[in-house]
Amino acid sequence: MKVLKILVLILTATLLWSCQSEPTLQKYFVENSESSDFIVVDLATNMLNIKPEELSENEKEAFQSLNKLNILAFKKSDSLETKYNLEKTKVVEILKQEKYEQLMKVGSGSSGATIYSVGNENTIDEFVIYGNSKEAGFAVVRILGNSMKPEHLMTLIEVIKKADIQSDQLKPLEALLK
Repeated sequence: MKVLKILVLILTATLLWSCQSEPTLQKYFVENSESSDFIVVDLATNMLNIKPEELSENEKEAFQSLNKLNILAFKKSDSLETKYNLEKTKVVEILKQEKYEQLMKVGSGSSGATIYSVGNENTIDEFVIYGNSKEAGFAVVRILGNSMKPEHLMTLIEVIKKADIQSDQLKPLEALLK
């Protein structure tokens, strides 16, 4: 009987410990992906239409470490000012977590971007780019991959610029960028 009580206690403690309620960026994306206030784009690498033969060896290595891109954007409007501030605060709080290491911050008082990484100094599992504009809204881009290297980030951005994306998924983002 004593052993059974101890086992139940250990099992309960394990379940409670494993059900962390701490918000994550992935949970945030999932929770808001159906909201009409957000623009959501998921791009697999094959949608980028990258021609490997046109890439340098360094670009090929960086591109092969990439799995997909997730983009979540909130277009600001006068009617959504309160929600915009609430959602922006949620994202900023998530990105303050220890697992998100800030790599770079650029911008001015009214707009800017911050780049984060998740992983260790040798292999990165995820790069996160958070961009915010007081006029347009904010966007979070998750660059997911396997064993990406820190030096891959700028190379990946250059490779993505070369992409020939023919996707209707990107149409909603055009309005945010205008």
